[in-house]
This record gives sequence, C-alpha cells and structure tokens, in this order.
Amino acid sequence: MLDKTYDAATVEPRIAKAWEDADAFRAGAGAEPGAASFSIVIPPPNVTGSLHMGHALNNTLQDVLVRFERMRGRDVLWQPGMDHAGIATQMVVERQLAERKEPGRRDMGREAFVNRIWEWKAESGGMIFNQLKRLGASCDWSRERFTMDEGLSRAVLEVFVGLYRENLIYKDKRLVNWDPKLLTAISDLEVEQVEVKGNLWHFRYPLENGETFEAPVAFDEDGKPTEFETRDYITVATTRPETMLGDTAVAVNPEDPRYKGLIGKHVVLPLVGRRIPIVADDYADPDAGSGAVKITPAHDFNDFEVGRRHDLPMISVLDREAKVRLADNAEFLEGVASSVELSETIASYEGGDRFDVRKRLVERMEELGLLEQVEPHTHMVPHGDRGGVPIEPLLTDQWYVDAKTLAKPAIASVREGRTNFVPRNWDKTYYEWMENIQPWCISRQLWWGHRIPAWYGPDGRIFVERGEEEACAAAGEHYGKPVEVIDMEAALARWESGEDGAGIALYRDEDVLDTWFSSALWPFSTLGWPDKTPELANYYPTSVLITGFDIIFFWVARMMMFGDHYMKTEPFHTVYIHALVRDEKGQKMSKSKGNVIDPLALIEEYGADALRFTLAAMAAQGRDIKLATSRVAGYRNFVTKLWNAARFVEMNGGARPEGFDPAAVRETVNRWIVTETGRCVTEVTEALEGFRFNEAAGAAYRFVWNTYCDWYLEFAKPIFNEGAEEAQAETRATAAWVLDEILKMLHPFMPFMTEELWARAVEEDAAASRDNLLVHTRWPGSAGGDQGAADEINWVVDLISSIRSVRAEMNVPAGAKVPLVVTGANEVTRQRLKAHEAAILRLARAEAISHGDAPPRGSVQIVSGEAVFCLPLADFIDLGAEAARLAKEEGKLDDEIARIDKKLGNAAFVAKAPEEIVAAEQEKRVELVERRDRVVEARKRLADLSHA
Repeated sequence: MLDKTYDAATVEPRIAKAWEDADAFRAGAGAEPGAASFSIVIPPPNVTGSLHMGHALNNTLQDVLVRFERMRGRDVLWQPGMDHAGIATQMVVERQLAERKEPGRRDMGREAFVNRIWEWKAESGGMIFNQLKRLGASCDWSRERFTMDEGLSRAVLEVFVGLYRENLIYKDKRLVNWDPKLLTAISDLEVEQVEVKGNLWHFRYPLENGETFEAPVAFDEDGKPTEFETRDYITVATTRPETMLGDTAVAVNPEDPRYKGLIGKHVVLPLVGRRIPIVADDYADPDAGSGAVKITPAHDFNDFEVGRRHDLPMISVLDREAKVRLADNAEFLEGVASSVELSETIASYEGGDRFDVRKRLVERMEELGLLEQVEPHTHMVPHGDRGGVPIEPLLTDQWYVDAKTLAKPAIASVREGRTNFVPRNWDKTYYEWMENIQPWCISRQLWWGHRIPAWYGPDGRIFVERGEEEACAAAGEHYGKPVEVIDMEAALARWESGEDGAGIALYRDEDVLDTWFSSALWPFSTLGWPDKTPELANYYPTSVLITGFDIIFFWVARMMMFGDHYMKTEPFHTVYIHALVRDEKGQKMSKSKGNVIDPLALIEEYGADALRFTLAAMAAQGRDIKLATSRVAGYRNFVTKLWNAARFVEMNGGARPEGFDPAAVRETVNRWIVTETGRCVTEVTEALEGFRFNEAAGAAYRFVWNTYCDWYLEFAKPIFNEGAEEAQAETRATAAWVLDEILKMLHPFMPFMTEELWARAVEEDAAASRDNLLVHTRWPGSAGGDQGAADEINWVVDLISSIRSVRAEMNVPAGAKVPLVVTGANEVTRQRLKAHEAAILRLARAEAISHGDAPPRGSVQIVSGEAVFCLPLADFIDLGAEAARLAKEEGKLDDEIARIDKKLGNAAFVAKAPEEIVAAEQEKRVELVERRDRVVEARKRLADLSHA
C-alpha cells in the first residue's frame, strides 16, 4: 500500500541507490540490440564549483533528453567530467595556504604547489558531482573525466604540437587582458564590465614648430562653422591619463575638414617631448569630442589596431603590476631628446601605481596650462572577475592560435546545416563572432594547468615537442652538442655568461594553457582520442550540446573548430541554447543583490522532481526564466496530485491484468482516456524531439492534472462504486494502464517519484512484476483510439466546465443546485445528455436536465454547437449585490490599468527603468486586462439576467 504522503527526502536517496546498484546509467544500458547511438557531453563544471541555478537548468534539460532517448531504446551515453579551472583553483589553494599560515606558492616552488592542488582536488574538489546526482543527473559516472587527467593531457599535447607544426599555433607580441593582481592574462569571459563614475580629462597637445590651424568655435543651425579661433595645439580626451606617456600618434578622421591640413604633421607629447605624428584614420569620430584621438597602441585594443595600420611604435609604460616604468624603458626613451622635463617626468612617476600617477600627472598638466577641462564621465571599466581590479591591456609575448583559419570550416558547418542552433537566431551571433575572430591567446601566467610543451635555447630557437626527452633530442640535433633542461633563471644566467657547462642549457616555458584549450577538445578527448577507441567510433559526433549563450564563442565555437580540424566532422548536430534563470522580478541573480536562489535548498524543501519539472516547464525557447519559489511549491503540488491519484487507483483495485489491450476497451470513458493518452504521448514526444521542453512538460501536466485526475478519475468513481462487474474490471485495468503510461511520460522530468511509483504500484500483487526499472522501460507509443468516444467525452467535459465557469463568474453559492434547461438540441446532443446525465448533474451541481422550446426567464445562456444551455439563476443570487460587486471590481481594475498606462506612457520611465521592470509592468497590464474582460462579460450576463 502506498504511503499516505510522498516523502521526497526518503525516496530520492533510495531510488538513487537502486539506479547505482543496477548500473542503470552505464553507456548503452537498456538499449535495443544494434540501436543508434545518442550522446551528450556535459559542459564540464569547474572543479571548484557548487551547484547553482544555471547548472540546475542546464543539467535538467540534458537529463530530460538523455532519459527520453534511453527509454526509446537508443544506445545512450551522457559523458560527465570536470574542468580544472586554472585561475579559480589556483586561487582557492593559495587562499587555503594563507589561511593556514603555510608557505605560499612561490616559497614552496612549482612542483610542490601543483602537488598541493592535486591533494586539494582529492579531498575537496568535485563536490558538484554529488550535487548533480541529487538533481537526478543520469550520467555514466563510471566514465568521469577531468581536463587534467592523463588521457586528456595527452590529447592536449597532441593538439598543441600538431597545430604548432601546421603553423596554426605561434608566439606573438600582442595586447591581452592583463590582471595586475593575479599577474596573468585572462580571457574576455573572465572580464566583467563595472560602471565607474570617473572623469574625461581634455589635454592640449602642442603642435610642433609653432604650427597653427583654424579651429571652429561657433556654428549655425545647420552645424556649419561661423567663427574660428587660431590654435597651436590639438585637444584630446582620455579616461586614463597615465597612458599618455606611451602615446605614439594623434588620429583624426581623413574627412574631418578641421584637421586635413595637419595630417602628416606632428605634435610634441607633453611631459615627455616625443614627436608623434598626426595620422588619418577612420577610427577617429569627427562628432565625438574634439574629433582627435590620442593613440597608445601598447595600452588600448583599438589603438593597437590603429598602430598596426600606421606602423606606429608600441611603447609600454606599465609593468605587469600596473606600475609605471620609464627609467630603463628603451622603447619609451627611443628618439626622445634628454631634457629637464623628461628627467622630472621619470623621477616623478617611476615605479608609481597607475592611479597615483594618474592623479599627479593631471595636476602637472594643469600646472603647465595643458588641462583644458575635466568632464565627469560615467563609463564601463573592465575588471578581472577573480582579481576584482581593473584590467590593463598589456603588450606581452604570448602563445596564439590562428583562429581565423580554423574558423572557416566551423562557419561552413553551420551555414551548410550540418550543425544547427536552437533557437535559430543564435546562428547570427555565431557568425558575427566567427567572421570577426581574432587570434586566440592561449597562454596563461599560472602554475595550475597544462604546461606549454615548449623549450627555449640560447639562440632563440623554440623546440615544441610532446615531452622533455623529445625536446632534448631535437635540440641536440640542432646544436650538435649535449643538451640539458634547467630552470629558467639558471639557463638565462648561463647564456649570459657564455659558458656551455655540461651542455647546451634549455628551459621550459613557464606558462600554462588557457583552460578553454583543453575544453575545446572535450567531445572527442573524453571518448579516448587520440586513440581510436570503440567509444569514439560509436559516440562521436555527439547528438546535441545544451549550453548557455554566454559561452557560444568561448567553448562552442572552439569545439567546432577543433572537431572539424581533428575529427573532420562537427562535434554535434544540434546546439540548444537555453536562457538565463532570473529571479521572479526578471533581475539577474547575484550575491550583491541578495536574490540568489539555491537549488539545493529547493531540493531539500520541495524535492528534486519539483525543481526539475519547474525548470523544464518554464524553459521556453529564447525566453529567460523568472523563477519564484512559489512556482516550485506549485509543482510540488503536482507531485502530490499524482501520488494521490496513484493511491486512489490502488485503493480502488486498479491493476493491469496480463494481456490487457487498451485498444480493446469498450466503455466510452475508457476509450476516451486511451485516445487522450495517445494524443498526449504524441504531443510530448514531438515537443521533446523539437527541444520544446516547456511544451512537453505543459502537455504532460495538463493531461495528468486535468484529463486524468480531474476528469477521468471523477468519471470512474461511479463505475468503481456501482458499475457492472465487467465495467469495473475494465476501468480498473484502464486506470492502471494510463497511470503506467503517465509514469513513463513523466520519468524524464520527474525521475525519482515515477521510479518509486513504478515499483510500488505492483508490490501488493504477487503475480505482477516489472521487467525493468522505469529508467529502462520503453517509451510509450500510441495504443489506438476512438475519435467518436473522444469527441463525446470532451463534449461533456466542455459543457461541465462552461457551467462551472458561469457559476463562478456569477458568484453562485457552491452548494446551490441549479436546473439546466436545454433548447435546440439535436438527437446526438440529446443522446449524450441522456448517457451522461448522472455525471453532468454531479459534476456541474445541476438539479435536473430538461428540454424546452425557449430559454426560461432570468437565465444565463451558454451556446454549445446547435444547442443553448440555460441556467435560471435569478432565484440563486442577489442581483443587486452582485451587480454592485462586479462594478466595484471593474472600477478597481480600470484604476490599476490606468496607473500602469500612465507609467508606461512616461518616456523617461521606459528609458531609465531596468528592462525587466518594464516587462513586468507590461505583463501585469495584460493580466489585468484579461481579468477586466471577464468581469465585463459577467456584468453583461448579469444585465441580461436582470432584464429577462
């Protein structure tokens, strides 16, 4: 006998153990012989991570598809794994060392520190996997991979060495996002834009040799200059004054008439004395500020491109800690004549922090009369998301991938339809990124990660090999002498001294690879590549990737590039991009706002099934999820509803006898539910095949809650209690059969409770047994149907629903039984009324059904087909009081709609309010209008009743 209530906290661990004991998620488990494969690779969470709502959504959707396809008999693999998360993991361990007052990273040395990270991973890493298991993720956990494990490390070496030899990996001096706190290059994804209230400083750069130009200072209505002023300087504006020390040009637009005569001439850089040219470049916007832009190629990404176009010097004036370095800076001093001004600048700013130098430099410019104005300026400043300080574009030697070359086949894969984005609009984002792709910086100044397999010799030669032995062999052949690898400082010292010692000294590159490099190999490296494994042959390419939009470029695109290059085919056929999970007001969740919803807390309170179903039911394509705890509570009620329905069937003897054929049932209500079950199966199946998770969940929900629980079981009650023996037996069997089909349909969404009911539903019947766990049971198909029976019962349902709706609108007391008078009924309608009279009287709370030639006075009329159904309500409600109540409610709704209209009609509100606030007001207005329409309809009916 089923327990009175469903206890998720007790059931979920027990079901999870049953799956584990049965090895239920093993690759290929439960598959039909010779079945086609279906594979998904999990977006690897960070080894430092814990489950957040984004993970919960992403993995719920993956698991829905995986369980669905497993039940369809496919050979399924859901490949799990974790990312080593270079910066995040190194920071965690360094913080732990500091808290324990143990020696720091540099004190203990590289090898000891890396070993310490491995120890931390063994003790504390991977907590998120246990959390995913609590969510019900049915990965093949026996195949867990880690981006730093031996197999994946070998794949990384193979790809790096191979791409280097194909000239697709190279070393170059370019700008990178530099974190001056963590002292490493970081990717764009690790940069967050922070709004800062700063200033825009306008400086005057003197023209060389007293050169002048006529600068317009007054304009007519058409914007044409009417007055001019002779100037011997150009004004430029900057938010980062300290970078001016590295300026190497001033750019003006070639079409700007103010400066055409100055192009090719020079200004003298204040505080330094460097002659810098005035260049013509479209980057300069004539309508922005003065129209002239200072160009600092070594400290700004846009300026870097301008510098390349005009072959400008690249002068770095900040070191890796963002301190100003001028004194021994050959690039800074080159071509600059010695002067008192230059000496004072070097003495004042050498070694200074960038922000301190900024303040003092502005003060000095003001003293010299070269500060034209200071304009308050709120703007976005890029910060490192881990270090928390403003990043600096820094010119450094780094390793790069020729992404432009690798992108071409990956672009064709999508354009030619071999890989499709769902929703389709994301392919535009993909094209935009890929067609404007820049070289990919893959080196990081960290110790935790895949160390770059490059060794340096004294003549500048770089040896890229799979290991130290191969590097030494290659170097020995190159130099014709013995070779040894020593640490970098010792090697540099030996080179400088000119001594060979025991042989030619090499040192290995200190940097590690960007975490995204190993992640880009994920779809094939996790399956055993570079070895030709059976798993690689069977499961690659994978079937679908489910991920968030924010890593289309950082991960999806790079997997496409590497998959096309090494496997000669795309890594997946479909990329499903899910939306964000926001709070109930539509705001992005963040700790600072205090609106973060913890999925584990929701699982504790409501159960994993309720959370999973909520996320699936709200996962409409292209629409962010506005999650409220109340929604999860609501779907917990759905879990309870199904549990209670199963108990009701059990208590009424529901059991499917051996050989039961749903297509052969005879009772109209049973033929109807069999037909509706088939329709629901088709609807859910088609929705899941089209990645319309919300539609699949919605179809299942409506069928279970409304069709099965609210209607079928209500129709079945009289049969259970007083029907003929044959009808009772058939209805018990049908109720049990439909319940089984429901458990199958709901299993991908709500695996724990459905697996529990699947086992418990037959435990009282010694003769009954289940051939498989539900997880391995076949997905339901159509069991035939009877359209006539379906039409008949649906007609009854619609009639009862219409009567209930009118009663509710007119505020008829719940206990009042109202006569039902029918006019204009044809023979079919009369037969239906006669056949289902008892159900209509009971469920519509009708006193009696009669036929008439005309509607009775004082009745509300419902038109259905050719017939009119009349409810004489005049004697059951206080018409005056009801009219007053409805009028008052309509007035309140009108006031509320007017208030929202006023707000939405305020252009300032719409422009300044957060997008989610405006959207919430718009949605609220739609709801209010719908409520008012219902009230207006009720008032109309009441008026008709009063005049009848």
